[in-house]
Amino acid sequence: MAANPPPAGTPEHMPSFLTALPKPLKWVLLIALSTLLVAGMEYVRMPAALLLGPMIAGLLLATNGAQLTLPRLPYTAAQALIGCVIASSLDKHIMMRFLEEWPLFLGAVLAIVAMSSLLGYIMARRQIFPGTTAVWGTSAGGASAMILMAEAHGADARLVAFMQYFRVVCVASAAAGVAAYMFNVSGAQHPPLVFFPPFDWVDLIKTLLLTAIASYIGKVLKIPAGTMIVPMLSLAVLHAFDLVNIVLPLWLMAMAYAVIGWRIGLAFTRRLLRHAAKAAPQVALSIFILIAFGGCLAYLLTTTMDIDPLTAYLATSPGGLDSVAIIAATTHVDMPFVMALQTVRFLVILALGPHISRFIAKKIKV
Repeated sequence: MAANPPPAGTPEHMPSFLTALPKPLKWVLLIALSTLLVAGMEYVRMPAALLLGPMIAGLLLATNGAQLTLPRLPYTAAQALIGCVIASSLDKHIMMRFLEEWPLFLGAVLAIVAMSSLLGYIMARRQIFPGTTAVWGTSAGGASAMILMAEAHGADARLVAFMQYFRVVCVASAAAGVAAYMFNVSGAQHPPLVFFPPFDWVDLIKTLLLTAIASYIGKVLKIPAGTMIVPMLSLAVLHAFDLVNIVLPLWLMAMAYAVIGWRIGLAFTRRLLRHAAKAAPQVALSIFILIAFGGCLAYLLTTTMDIDPLTAYLATSPGGLDSVAIIAATTHVDMPFVMALQTVRFLVILALGPHISRFIAKKIKV
């Protein structure tokens, strides 16, 4: 039985040369290390590099005595921008495809949600992770959104991040491998990052103003993760009805991802890191089971609904939405079906996650 990690906000202060450095120099070092890690991860095509690089950089500095803390305001702004990113992906085509085949979508999605929740319950029951951290960590939704939701509902965001991004890397690698070796698909490469694309400044200002207003409303209403959820829902509606053109250049999102990554990484301690490493085999097993379950669902869709195998596999792949989208876009699959099922799964988990977390929390205490 694994020991519970220390609660958030109680870092271990390990003396090192970093401790004596001036705070501005520590931030320069953090930014430089984050940039190097992002560049390296992008070079090897690792998913979520813009968030993982800063998170690992923050972790390395925090566990070596840097003692940096991130102000609340940039983190709140980053949460709102994540909600805005999600809103930009919810268009009318996805909604129409869902309405056409909603029983199929809901059946597949609820099956994946049930399996991920069962795995989370087992890990929580065995006290591999404290409280409902395992439930949020195994949730097959958008990793960054699950981390923010978990933090808002009292779970340990650091361990949730460890589980979520471990899953993202595994699922994305599995999807790429299946496409390449089982279906002989080549060329599913990540497009190069374009940090300064041309865009309409007026649309950017509108996007930021609406996001800020919605985020403030979410904060005033004291909705859990409201600074992300309210901008997500409000801008999704405006975007779906063509009332606003959401513009989020990559340089802006890179800063938002970096802030979230730093917030998570800088909160790590050496003790927590050891705990995560000790639990890694159990986490890997849960991910393997979830990927295998998605494969079984894909086989079921292929044999009963006459859906081609690669379309079914990518649609039921439990996470790694960006990577799945890239693979789907470079192959001859039913792209709307894949993206609709992936998006519906994310929205269902976002809606049901807090209820599942509370239900499992009660079961654990029984």
